[in-house]
Amino acid sequence: MNFQVKEAIEILERTPQTLDSLLSGISESWLVSNEGKGTWNILQVIDHLIEADITNWIPRLELMVQRGGSEVFPPFDRFAHLKNDPDASLVHRLHEYKKIRVNNLAKLNEMITSDKVLEYMGEHPDFGEVRVRELLSTWVVHDLTHVSQIVRILAERYRQDVGPWADYLGILK
Repeated sequence: MNFQVKEAIEILERTPQTLDSLLSGISESWLVSNEGKGTWNILQVIDHLIEADITNWIPRLELMVQRGGSEVFPPFDRFAHLKNDPDASLVHRLHEYKKIRVNNLAKLNEMITSDKVLEYMGEHPDFGEVRVRELLSTWVVHDLTHVSQIVRILAERYRQDVGPWADYLGILK
């Protein structure tokens, strides 16, 4: 197994910065693009990341650490963010995300007092017993998944414009 708390935090603390660097100042047309019917645009992906940081990762970690897995996690509504204010600016969203993430990482650091805590169990509503290390690993990979999704959305916008080079651009496959 590869999981290390310090390494996980290296990614978790960089995700908001990465998105800020990639997206700040770009045209609105990039932000409202998506990968096709029924997919999210970039603003919706950021809203989803915010929602997950508020209602998923730390609340579940708190249940695992404070209650020792005796309660089933509340289900995470993966689409709750679609009810958020669609008119909020990118600047506002990114600022909110950074603020929430900084607070969450502080809580994470307070709760993970030893490697023993990484083995604490919780009860996922669909998967059954899960460990803290699995939850934290999933948080990291969830961030990376959505960074990748945002990059794919950006590339998709120029799919028709790259002409014959599309065959050589793996992101468009």
